[in-house]
Amino acid sequence: MGLDPWPEAPDLPQPIIMDQHWTDAVFLHWRIPEPVAASFMPPGVVPDSFDGSAWVGLIGFRMLGAGLGRGPAVPYFGSFNEINVRLYSREPDGTRGVVFLSLDASRLAVVLAARAAGIPYVWSHTSFLHGETWRSAGPRGPAPGVDPVGPGAGVQPVGSGAIPAGPGPEVGYAVRRFRGGARTDFAVVPEFDVEATDPLSIHLTARFGLHSRLRGRTLYIPNTHSAWPLYGARLTRLEDQLVRAAGIDVTGPPESVVFSPGVRTQFGRPRVLNHST
Repeated sequence: MGLDPWPEAPDLPQPIIMDQHWTDAVFLHWRIPEPVAASFMPPGVVPDSFDGSAWVGLIGFRMLGAGLGRGPAVPYFGSFNEINVRLYSREPDGTRGVVFLSLDASRLAVVLAARAAGIPYVWSHTSFLHGETWRSAGPRGPAPGVDPVGPGAGVQPVGSGAIPAGPGPEVGYAVRRFRGGARTDFAVVPEFDVEATDPLSIHLTARFGLHSRLRGRTLYIPNTHSAWPLYGARLTRLEDQLVRAAGIDVTGPPESVVFSPGVRTQFGRPRVLNHST
């Protein structure tokens, strides 16, 4: 897959604070009005719109082997499913980022640590669908009928090794929140013979940092990764409550449906945005 459509990743401010692998990523996106997205932006950033609209994403992926700094992966806590709802942000100088509205994960220690840093993680039971098998990462054991195997145990990323021609196995995610009861189920069939190099797909995935609030300040946490290998995908199931639980209403199927086998990413030193309050 050519990298020409992709912007060059900026140099990562040292030191490296985290190293992660994101695999089997499913990206679903809907158009939303810019004023709706603007109401969720931290001070100092605005919605980063495309084709006259802001966009909200429902994204699921498997975190595999996350580690601190350049060190080895953290056992158990470094691998889990993550399902997030996110918007897209831009600073006055053009720096682009992501604003997370929620991130569901099954590792309670990870959730608590991230929330202390201002990242809105939610403790949930999460499952990963590969083919016809659901695999659970829930801290309270598997849901009824779910294969009790944690993420990364015995399941290779869908796109690992040679990329198959044509459609791949069905890939999806499920969330059941322990508090509030919100849930989601979504899945796609990747089309590995359809590369997703269109401008919208690049706009939504070529993101090298996130904006968040912490103690009244807006932080930018930079990261770097190679170009996502992106493929078209056919939506096979969608029953979602997470986007609405985050405060945004969408109707109909997502306008953009994309799959990626994944990338490796590293996070660098955060910075505080200077802005007028």
